[in-house]
Amino acid sequence: MNKVMMAVQKAGIVAGPVRVLTVPGRKSGAPRSTPATPFTLHDGLYVVGGYPNADWVLNARAAGAGTVTRGRKSQPVSFVELTAEQARPVLRAFPERVPTGVGFFKRSGLVKEGTAEEFEALARRCAVFRLESN
Repeated sequence: MNKVMMAVQKAGIVAGPVRVLTVPGRKSGAPRSTPATPFTLHDGLYVVGGYPNADWVLNARAAGAGTVTRGRKSQPVSFVELTAEQARPVLRAFPERVPTGVGFFKRSGLVKEGTAEEFEALARRCAVFRLESN
């Protein structure tokens, strides 16, 4: 599915809320891209790492900056990782703000029902980044 979403975005087609995050690889420095669904909460734009220690998360931590692309429009951003306490309200809002993402977390075994409480409990396991425009 990731490959399909990447191809759709490269073609300039806006596919719902999905955007492409691109960060330099922490070892190679080569651009690495992955589809994600950032969402707005209290005037901030956030993205949640669905797998603990996923490559894109490790790359974002190492680089601290990259781009967010939607269709043919790219924007440079800084990836600011939240502490567990800062991440709790963001994670709690995730199932309501990104209902299509709940299934991903269920299939990966991180949550069972997809409740706000289950997502909030992921605060120490899953990375949450605030995306700030550069």
